Amino acid sequence: MTAEVATEADLAIVEDLGYQLVRLLSMINRAKAQFAGTHTADGIERAAYALLARLVTAGPHRTTALADAVHSDTSTVSRQVGSLVQHGLVKREADPEDGRACLLVATETGEEAFRRAKEARTKHMAAILAQWPAADRRTLVQLLRRLNDDFENYHPMGDTR
Repeated sequence: MTAEVATEADLAIVEDLGYQLVRLLSMINRAKAQFAGTHTADGIERAAYALLARLVTAGPHRTTALADAVHSDTSTVSRQVGSLVQHGLVKREADPEDGRACLLVATETGEEAFRRAKEARTKHMAAILAQWPAADRRTLVQLLRRLNDDFENYHPMGDTR
């Protein structure tokens, strides 16, 4: 389906998808508020955990590369990284390829905090999906992966960021 040849039925499906995604985001925000608010028990902004997750799963990054990886601006990432460093979850190391630059690296404490948060999230998701057949859970993962990949690769009006 392309935008030029979308039928009314195609557009109705996409409109319903948009509604369901908005509903999902609302439920995610509600769950965040119920479980910890905007800060975690250790005082870290919840949004900063996306940075920690990227450093744990993908390895060291420069600040600008980390901002690109999480689709955020460098100033926001710098502020959040400062908090992660202050709390001992991330450290700065000299970049071996360019001594003037630094790499952001998850510490052991950061890796442990990420592991705990991931385990808690996994337990909650397992409870939500407990009644779903395994085949449906696998299909959901496949379709969400595909949707996320398409979102990441979509560049409206020539925007290639």
